[in-house]
Amino acid sequence: MASTIATVSPSSMLIFGGNRPFLGNLQRLPVLPISGRRQSVAIVVKAVTDGSNSSESESIVKYVSNAWSTPEDRIALAGLGFAAIVALWASTNLIGAIDKIPFVPGVLEFIGILFSWWFVYRYLLFKPDREELLRSAKKSISDVLGQ
Repeated sequence: MASTIATVSPSSMLIFGGNRPFLGNLQRLPVLPISGRRQSVAIVVKAVTDGSNSSESESIVKYVSNAWSTPEDRIALAGLGFAAIVALWASTNLIGAIDKIPFVPGVLEFIGILFSWWFVYRYLLFKPDREELLRSAKKSISDVLGQ
């Protein structure tokens, strides 16, 4: 549960050009004196869950926490994390080496632009295609998670 505390001066809660408070419908909050010349209002806001959390994100968190709870899977998760870091390092070095070759970066950029245009036309431009992409993504996620 998240909470936020904001300090607002009473004059800033007025609508421009009028004397009516901007938050006039809400419950009156006491003005707390703070050392200094101005008075301010302290507002506390709390976020409350309404039960509409994403089940996919919760299932991923539960899967990782369950895998972390068994000692055999801890080694596998640590190895997977290490492999991901090494792969990121190697890919950045490979991209840096390819970027130094003349003419290749321009060709790869052109191919990327063409592929992006094709992807937008194929999957994002029309509603049935967007629904197909969403179904495909959900199926891939469920296949990866083994559900």
